Amino acid sequence: MILDKDYGINMNHKKIRRIKNQYELITKIRMKSKYRAVFKRVQDSCTCTNILDRKFSPKLPYTAFSTDVTYLNYGKSKIAYLSTILDLGSKEIVAYNLSEKNNLDLALNTIAVMEKTLPLSRMKKAIFHSDQGFQYTHPIFIKRLKDLNMIQSMSRKGNCLDNAPIESFFGHLKDEMEYSDCDIFMQLRQKVDQYINYYNNNRYQWNLKKMTPREYKLHLLSA
Repeated sequence: MILDKDYGINMNHKKIRRIKNQYELITKIRMKSKYRAVFKRVQDSCTCTNILDRKFSPKLPYTAFSTDVTYLNYGKSKIAYLSTILDLGSKEIVAYNLSEKNNLDLALNTIAVMEKTLPLSRMKKAIFHSDQGFQYTHPIFIKRLKDLNMIQSMSRKGNCLDNAPIESFFGHLKDEMEYSDCDIFMQLRQKVDQYINYYNNNRYQWNLKKMTPREYKLHLLSA
């Protein structure tokens, strides 16, 4: 490039290679970062198989959960991150957490909310499904699920359809929740609280036999 742009000399790479060999010139090549390779190996070792395998409608609640994080734009160029956990049996949102930061704590705090909402017996041996996001492949998060005796499952890399129910919920939330007038984080939090309460208790769904998620959960438990 220097010969061409600065001196107007057009020379292809084969001729340059011959000249280098003739004068025994050696090009310094930037080595790949060993830390990047180590990080990739660690991440790969922390992924799980897709145990859920798109079985999105278990016959009972509390047998399989789906989780993910989505972003919500509000105010003037502000972004908030919503982490939710969906019960795949009842389609009820059993835990959620809204934060101004997308980090490991966001996912861990959502698990903490689920612990307060559900008895430990309801989580034991249940499948916990997610994508391969950095939060869910983190050793601390993996240990947290093991401590709860939950079975971790992950979507295949780059395949959002493996986690379709939670993606569908996020789509409904963004379509139905009016939050364009939110200027501050607390206003957005209030909107999210209101919508999820509405979704669980008042939003009827055709595929839940025209029941709300909470009604359908009680229906399944009493059947």
